[in-house]
Amino acid sequence: IVENTQKSKQHESVENEQTTNLFNRLNLKNSHLDKLTTADILQLNKFSLHWKEPQDETELIYAFLRKLMRINYMARYTSIKHKEKYYQINCTNEEKGHKLNETNCKLENQSEINFKIHPMDVQMAIFHCADSFLKQLMVTKLSQCQYALPLLVPDPFTQQLEFPLWTFRQINKSWSIKNSKNEIITKTQPVCKAATPMVAFFRFGQVSSSKSQLMSSLINEKHNTFFHRNCKGSSSTRVLMDGVVEISWYCPSGKHTDTFTDCVAFCNLHGDAGANEKQLNILAEMASVSVVLLPQLDRNDKNATKIQKIYKDSTTVICLLDENNSALTEMRKGKYKIGLKDRNQSEVIEELVRAINYGLSFSSTGSCSVFRLEDVARFSDIRVDELDLDDCRMGKEKAQQMMSLLEKTDLTQSKELLLPCQGKLWHQWCQKNKELHQPQGDKTEIDISRKKTDLKKIREQQHASVSSEFIQLFLKEINSLNPDEKMFFLKWLGILLDERTSEDLSALHLKYNIKCSEVLKLKKNHGKPEQLVAVQTELKTISEDLHSANFGLVHILREIGQIYESCSSVKKDKDGLQCHFSSLPGLAAEMMISGFPLELMDGDASHVPLIWVTAVFDELVKKLGNLRVFVLSVLGIQSTGKSTLLNTMFGLQFAVSAGRCTRGAFMQLVKVSDEMKTQLKFDYILIVDTEGLCSPELSGRKTRDHDNELATFVAGLGNLTLINIFGESLAEMQNILQIVVHAILRMKQVKLNPSCIFVHQNVSDITAKEKNMEGKRKLLEELDEMTELAAKDDVCDVQCFKDVIKFDPLDDVRYCAQLWEGNPPMAPPNPNYSENVQDLKETIFYHASQSDGIIMAFLSSLYGRTSQVTHVTMVP
Repeated sequence: IVENTQKSKQHESVENEQTTNLFNRLNLKNSHLDKLTTADILQLNKFSLHWKEPQDETELIYAFLRKLMRINYMARYTSIKHKEKYYQINCTNEEKGHKLNETNCKLENQSEINFKIHPMDVQMAIFHCADSFLKQLMVTKLSQCQYALPLLVPDPFTQQLEFPLWTFRQINKSWSIKNSKNEIITKTQPVCKAATPMVAFFRFGQVSSSKSQLMSSLINEKHNTFFHRNCKGSSSTRVLMDGVVEISWYCPSGKHTDTFTDCVAFCNLHGDAGANEKQLNILAEMASVSVVLLPQLDRNDKNATKIQKIYKDSTTVICLLDENNSALTEMRKGKYKIGLKDRNQSEVIEELVRAINYGLSFSSTGSCSVFRLEDVARFSDIRVDELDLDDCRMGKEKAQQMMSLLEKTDLTQSKELLLPCQGKLWHQWCQKNKELHQPQGDKTEIDISRKKTDLKKIREQQHASVSSEFIQLFLKEINSLNPDEKMFFLKWLGILLDERTSEDLSALHLKYNIKCSEVLKLKKNHGKPEQLVAVQTELKTISEDLHSANFGLVHILREIGQIYESCSSVKKDKDGLQCHFSSLPGLAAEMMISGFPLELMDGDASHVPLIWVTAVFDELVKKLGNLRVFVLSVLGIQSTGKSTLLNTMFGLQFAVSAGRCTRGAFMQLVKVSDEMKTQLKFDYILIVDTEGLCSPELSGRKTRDHDNELATFVAGLGNLTLINIFGESLAEMQNILQIVVHAILRMKQVKLNPSCIFVHQNVSDITAKEKNMEGKRKLLEELDEMTELAAKDDVCDVQCFKDVIKFDPLDDVRYCAQLWEGNPPMAPPNPNYSENVQDLKETIFYHASQSDGIIMAFLSSLYGRTSQVTHVTMVP
C-alpha cells in the first residue's frame, strides 16, 4: 500500500509539473488564478485587426480565441511549426548522393526539443484559465462550430471533477422530426432542459482504433466533432485531456437521410476508462446505450470487473473489439459485439448505427431514464460551477425571485400588465411626435401647440401609471448587487425569460405557419372571400399573440427608459421606484460598458427615445471620458445574415434566427486596445445592429414607410454602413437605396458624410475575379442611375453615387461565401465565410484609420447625429 501511495504521489507530481510547464509555455503562468475575461478577448488589438498565424507558443492562446470568436472551426487546428534538426547516419555509399531520407534520420538532440503542444491542450488550458463569462462564451462558440463540449472536467492540479453547467446555459439546439401523421415538426430547446437518450463511449486499455474518430464519423462524417489522433496537429503527448468527458448532440433534419430519427446526446470519456472510475460510473448510470472499445483482454485484467459491471447493469451494451474482425453479432438481448480489425470503417459505422438504433428503440420501450444535462449535478463529489460560485448562485436566486412574479400572469398579457409605460401610451406619443415633425404646408401654430400639449398629457399619463412590483424588484436588485452578482443576475434573468417564452413561442410559430399555409391555399384555389377573411383574421390574432409573448431583458430596459423619459418630462420622481429616476441612465451605461447591447431604436414603435439615449450617453461620458467613437451600422433585407455578420466579425452575441429576428436597432460598445488607438484614431467602436427591411409582417404603404425611415436612420447614423445583400442581385434593395440617396443628399445640409460598403453574402464563386469585376461595374451603373434621379427631384448638382457617399467600387464591394458547410442542423460554419469576414473587417478599419474628419466625440456627435437623423427620417 505504501509503495502504491508513493507511486501515485510521484505520478501526480509529474503531472502537475507537466501542467505548470504547459501553462508557462502558453504564457498563462498566473491566469488560472487571475482569470482571462471576455473584455480581454473582444477588444480590438493587433491580433484581431491584422491576422497572421502564430509564430510562437505564447501566441497560441489568442490565435485560438480569435478564430473561435469568428466561429472558424479551424481554430482547433491552430499550431506553430517547430524547426527540427535532422542529420543522416549509417548511410550506404549508394545513399550518400541521394536526397536525405527521413527513415535514415534522427533528431539531433531530442532532449533539447520540447514536445509539441497538443491542440486540445490549448483549448483546455484556456478553459481552465477563463472566468465564468468567457467560459460560457467560449463553449457557446464551440457549439456553433459543431464541436463537442466539455461536460466533466478534472482540475489539472487537484483532479477534483467539475461539471461546468453554467457554460451550457446559452446554448439552444434545433432539430426536426416526423410525427405520426408524417408531418415535419421542428423543436428548439435549451440543451440544459432537452430530454434525450444518451449514448456513452468508453475505452479500456490500449487499442489501435480511435474511439473519437469513430464517434465523429457516426455523428457527422464530414466534420470532426470530436478531436482524434488523425486530426491535423495531433501529437502523442497531451496533458489536459485524460479524464475529460465531452458531449455533443446529433440533431436530425426530418429527412430520410437522418442517421437517427430523434435528437441523441453522445458522450465521450477521453483516456482509459479504468483509470477514470468516477466519470465511468456517472456516464454508465445515465446512458441508454453504452459503447465499449476493448483490446484483447486476459482473465486477470484489472479492468475485467468494471467491464462486467457495465455489461450487467446497462440496458444496451455494444462491444467494439479491437483484435476481432467479426461483423455485428447479437450475443444476447441488448448485448452486441462488432469487430474492428482489418475492417472497412464505413461498414463498421453502418453496423454501429444499426446497433445503437436497436438499443435506442429497446430503451424507449423499457424503464431506461431519459438523459437531461441538468441531472448530472445530482451526483455527489463533483463540483458544479453554478452551486459553488457564490456570485452565480446569488444572481440566479435573485432572477428566480423576479420570475416568480410572472407565474400568475398569462404570457401574452405579461408586458401589458407589468410594463405599462411602453404600451399604448408610448405608441401614441411616437405617432404624435412624428406628426409634429412631418412637413405639412397647412400646419398652423395652433396645430403645433395642440400636438405639444397632447404629447405632454401622454407623458403625464405614463408618469401616473403604477410601477409594477416586477420593475420595482428589478431596480432594487440591480442597485444592491456587486458588479459580478449584477452580471450573473442579468444573464440569469435573460436565460430564464427565454426559457419561459420559448415553448409557447414555438407553439405560436407552428400555428402561424399552419394559418399561413391555409391562406395561400385559399388564394390559390380562389376560396370564398368570407372564408379567406376569417382565416386572415385568425392569422392576425396569432401574429399579435407572437408579439405579446415576446418578453425579454430588452423590454425591461425599454420600460426603464420610458419611466426616465416620463419623469424627465414632468420633472418629478415616480412613486414606488427603488431609486431616483436620474440614476437610471447610469445603470444602462454600466450595462453597455459590461458588454450588453442596448436598444437604440424601439422596433415596435419605430422610434428613437432621444431623451433616454442622450442621458445614457451622458453617463457614458462621465464613466469613460469624452472619447472618440466610430459608428458601424448594417442595413439589409430581413434574414440575410446581418447579425451573424457582426457576431462573426467581432465575437458578439446579437440575437440571430430566421423569420422574426432583430426588431429596431441595438448598439454595443467594443473597446480599442491602447496599442491600436493611435493607428485607428478612435477609442471605441459602436456596433449598430438593425432589423431587416421588407418584413413580411408589414404590408403595403406601412412596409414602405417603415423601411424608408429605418434605412435613412441607419445610413445617416453610421460613419460607415454595411449594405448587406443576399447573393449578387441588387433588385430587392433598389427602392431602399433610392430613399437612402435622397436622404443623404439632404443630410449634407447638416454636415453628415457617411460612407458604405456593399457586402454580397452567399456568393460561392468568390474566386472568379472577372465575374466580380463585371458585377461591380453593373452595381455602380445602377447606383449612379438612382443618384441621378434623386438629384433631379432635389435639384442638386450631383452626377454620380460617389458624389453622395464615399464609395470606391474596387475596394468597397465585398463577397462572402455561404455561411454553412452543408445543410443545418448538423452543418458546421464555413471557414471561408470567417476568412471573408476577417478581410472585410480589415477593410473597415483601413477606412476608419483614413477618416480624420468623421471620427466623433462620444456625446456631442452621437446625440447630435441621432437627433439630426431622427428628424431627417420623417421626410421620406
